[in-house]
Formats: sequence, C-alpha cells, structure tokens
Amino acid sequence: MTPGIHISTARKLIDSGDPVDMKVWKKDGSVMHLKRCVGLRYDFRNGTRTVKILASREIRRIRDVCIFEVNGQTVFL
Repeated sequence: MTPGIHISTARKLIDSGDPVDMKVWKKDGSVMHLKRCVGLRYDFRNGTRTVKILASREIRRIRDVCIFEVNGQTVFL
C-alpha cells in the first residue's frame, strides 16, 4: 500500500512549479488522470485550482476535495 499524504502537502507539491501526476474525480464520478501538470492559480474562496497539462497545454479547473492521488500517493483530508 502506498503511503498517504495530507491535502496540505499535496497543495504544496502542486504549487511548487514541478510537474506532478494527479488523479481527480470528475463531476460524473469518473476518474481523470492528469499527467505532468503544474498548478497555476489557487482560489481559496471556491476551493478550486487551475492547472496546466504540459503535454497538451490544456488548462483545467479542478476542486481540491476531488484530488485523491498525487504522484502515486493517496491524498487524505
């Protein structure tokens, strides 16, 4: 079993500027795997963050509570 990390540690990893791999739950319950993405902006009031996928240059907005894995480590609240 992989060791878990707290959401605050996951936020620091995402905001560090280094590319990370994430797994996120989507609105319909399916899993979205984001490979090599970097955090651009964090909105504390809404609990969302904007990330950029480096390979496709796609920009996505995700909710922090929907992140359940960062770099192969389980994220807990």
